Amino acid sequence: MKHDLHSHSTVSDGTLSPAALVRQAADAGVDVLALTDHDNVSGIAEAREAAQTCGLTLVPGVEISVSWNGHTVHVLGLNLDENTPILQQGLEQLCHYRAWRAREIGRRLEKQGISGSYEGACAFATGALVGRTHFARFLVAQGYAKDMREVFRKFLVSGKPGHVPGEWAELEAALGWIHAAGGMAVIAHPARYKMTRSKLRRLIGEFRELGGRGLEVVSGSHSKDECFTMARHAADFGLLASAGSDYHGPENPWINLGQLPDLPHGCDPVWNYF
Repeated sequence: MKHDLHSHSTVSDGTLSPAALVRQAADAGVDVLALTDHDNVSGIAEAREAAQTCGLTLVPGVEISVSWNGHTVHVLGLNLDENTPILQQGLEQLCHYRAWRAREIGRRLEKQGISGSYEGACAFATGALVGRTHFARFLVAQGYAKDMREVFRKFLVSGKPGHVPGEWAELEAALGWIHAAGGMAVIAHPARYKMTRSKLRRLIGEFRELGGRGLEVVSGSHSKDECFTMARHAADFGLLASAGSDYHGPENPWINLGQLPDLPHGCDPVWNYF
């Protein structure tokens, strides 16, 4: 069976509606899909209804933004009850911050002579969330960069004109919301974080002590070697292994649904424990 436990819809910064995302996953041969929009679970009901007609198993999830020791880390909550009040209250706080952050990014870009940035980003956002990806799409459309990767490098990372430092949930709080909703917490794309090996292992250790269950070993942004490295970290800390494309839409052809490699030998898959 094909599992993809990390994907995004128009509810956050994906380009397909929840229903269209599910249909595309089914067409790509995915058997089990997790919808994990950023700090938002409002697309799950639509995705669940589409999954029932496609013969695909939907895993309700979320990707929570966390601030940890000066880094922004993403934690997936998988197989949770999206209607749990404590989860919804926590995510609502993050969404309020995201709304302020989007206006602040727009203001900073405006100071650099890029007028209409906030309104332009909003035009690319079909859901309630306006994120950096929407600003990137606007800036590419306006000719400020040739692709989204260049936008982030020139405008949206630390030290660049449109960068706004994240002030997200604490790790303990995020895991508390996930556990209250009956979900399993998994560190998303761990190889992407710009940390030393020792600092990453400190994060994983703290995550494990707080009740975290898994590590995203296979990711659309991981190289083959990184997959094996993350499998080793998962084994060292007694964590389950997850796999997810981090799919945002067909505009990113280097990340596709249904084309993830198998978990490295010896991994204990997270989906066996749902």
